[in-house]
Amino acid sequence: MKLKAFWKAPTTSPALLRQSFERRVVVLGAVQGGIGLLLAARLGYLSVFQNAKYELESESNRVNLSLIPPRRGWILDRHGSPMASNKADFRVDIIPERIVDADATLGMLGRLFNLTPVDIQDLKDRIDKSRGFQPVEVASGIDPDQYAAVSVRLPDLPGVVTQRGFSRFYPTGPSVAHLIGYVGAASAAEYESDRNPLLVTPGYKVGKDGLEKYYEPLLRGVPGARRVEVTASGKIVRDLDMREDIPGKPLKLTIDGALQDYAARRIGLESGAVTVIDCETGGILVCTSMPAFDPNSFVDGIGRIEWKMLNEDDHIPLLNKAFRGLYPPGSTMKPMATLALQMHGISPDERVNCPGGYRLGSRFFRCDAVHGSVDMRAAIEHSCNTYFWSMSHRVGYDVIAPVAKLLGLGQEFDLPGTAQRYGTIPDAAWKMRRYKQEWSASDSLNASIGQGYVSVSPLQLAVMTARIASGKNLQPSLLFGHEKPPGPALPFTTEQLAVTREGMFRVVNGSGTGGGSRININGVMMAGKTGTAQVRALTSRGHVGDWKSRDHSLFICYAPTDVPRYAMSVVVEHGTFGARAAAPIAKDVMTYLFDPKTAWDRLLAMEKDWGGTPMERMAAKYQAYAAQYGTTAPKVEGDDAVDSAQYDNDSAPTSGQAVPREADAPPAKEPTPAVSPSPSPTATPSPAPVAPPAAAQ
Repeated sequence: MKLKAFWKAPTTSPALLRQSFERRVVVLGAVQGGIGLLLAARLGYLSVFQNAKYELESESNRVNLSLIPPRRGWILDRHGSPMASNKADFRVDIIPERIVDADATLGMLGRLFNLTPVDIQDLKDRIDKSRGFQPVEVASGIDPDQYAAVSVRLPDLPGVVTQRGFSRFYPTGPSVAHLIGYVGAASAAEYESDRNPLLVTPGYKVGKDGLEKYYEPLLRGVPGARRVEVTASGKIVRDLDMREDIPGKPLKLTIDGALQDYAARRIGLESGAVTVIDCETGGILVCTSMPAFDPNSFVDGIGRIEWKMLNEDDHIPLLNKAFRGLYPPGSTMKPMATLALQMHGISPDERVNCPGGYRLGSRFFRCDAVHGSVDMRAAIEHSCNTYFWSMSHRVGYDVIAPVAKLLGLGQEFDLPGTAQRYGTIPDAAWKMRRYKQEWSASDSLNASIGQGYVSVSPLQLAVMTARIASGKNLQPSLLFGHEKPPGPALPFTTEQLAVTREGMFRVVNGSGTGGGSRININGVMMAGKTGTAQVRALTSRGHVGDWKSRDHSLFICYAPTDVPRYAMSVVVEHGTFGARAAAPIAKDVMTYLFDPKTAWDRLLAMEKDWGGTPMERMAAKYQAYAAQYGTTAPKVEGDDAVDSAQYDNDSAPTSGQAVPREADAPPAKEPTPAVSPSPSPTATPSPAPVAPPAAAQ
């Protein structure tokens, strides 16, 4: 009871309650007002200071901006005919980053385009190698019906893009593959190093090899742009604006496109190279290597079947033999050697007796026949090894090597977009640097007939021939209108050149080794020199054993003989004798220059027996491989693998230390094989490493 007396209940009056409510209202109002002020300030900031940013983002939701790949500049031949052009087409690409169900998407595309299992597997391989939004081509050059069939299904095919544009086209396909190169989608590595959005634009291709790669900045052009209004789901409502692309600039070459195609096809089933040079300007008219690949198929991305087909071909179609193939020149060096001998006091009228060979100490070097007494002209005509062995032993090979280099052998030339190999013109200093061995007399005998350590490219042989034919220090060129002026005057007199030319004339038009390739077209005649280069020591010559064991066949020539205009080299790998394989090709190519109809009639008849044109033969071979291997063929590992096959191919032909005899025609009676004058330091000496010319010798 006392406790209750001390406690007193609180009293609340209406005034106190009103006062408390008013305080709360003030606080709440202040908070609300502050928030309102903040929102108003933020709204003002966004409306005034960030207006441009959000206006752009809003417009981006309504308007889609896309790049239009620029059309590449055409590559033209000397007559203005296209060697690489663009053709309008419909295409379909996939953006891997946007694919929802890859299997379903590829399945539907496979049905729409009738893709084989191999095609689908190749497509999966390319998708796996892509990065982010980098497009992967599904099909190009499709007809309007297929294009429409895909377009109406785009809502069900996320990541699939249809496009009307242009694609690269090479009219003569394999004929220009090694010279011009090819284009393809930018690789993941290229995109990672250059985040240019153009690289991931569907339909855009970059140069991958040859002139296409070297002149990429010139050929690329400037991309266009297209603005379209779209719905929230991305459906196009209407076109708003378009800026046309600016095509790349054209590139005009010294090449004669029709002649290039003819020469490539005339090589036929052989493996080899043909090079033709204009003796007036030094412009290269033909530079072809066969077999080759079809650059049109590389545009879409090479598939596993074609990759296997190219890699397993022992004729090495990915190697540019004209620039990178190295071969012992054989007797094609003999005209050059006669100029060197004359410069060092050897009279062209001095005669050497050929009893069927040459004795050096206790060893006897066999010639391919008993030629009897021969002078310099006859030595070229009959390709008498004994004459050149005798003379080179007298003067020493070190006086011949500088003349070989002066005429272009073992040299690199300033030609854009080419990856040349130097080869080897050996001498005593070279052998000491390379093998730490002294140069021997037998080395001189071997080198004097283009064997042993000597290795050259078909391009170098053509340059040598053009300089002998013209008497000028011609510099080969590829850009039409930008031919290079001749270098310093050659140190040969008119009389010295006349001796060499007469010998080459008699090779073809006399009783020489190239008589079967004689031409006479309205008075136009050809001079030349055959060559048969051994690739290993054999007990008999020519068509012996497996393909890789046979001799290389070579032929150099020029025409007309009175006023030389065209110089040519032909190399046929393992083609046996020079007169049997290389010379007939040279005859037909030279015939084309003066009588195209006769040359074409002859070639078309031969192609019927060969199984058609190169492209037709490649298509038939592809079908056979696809039927045999299907999806089990190994996938392409990317650009690095292709580059390695083209530039680091260990199967590239190289010269070897051969036995000391070299023949240009089958001897009437096969002589007993000669003993090699000296063992080679290695079984197959490699060519000099790629380095500046001075270091390569």
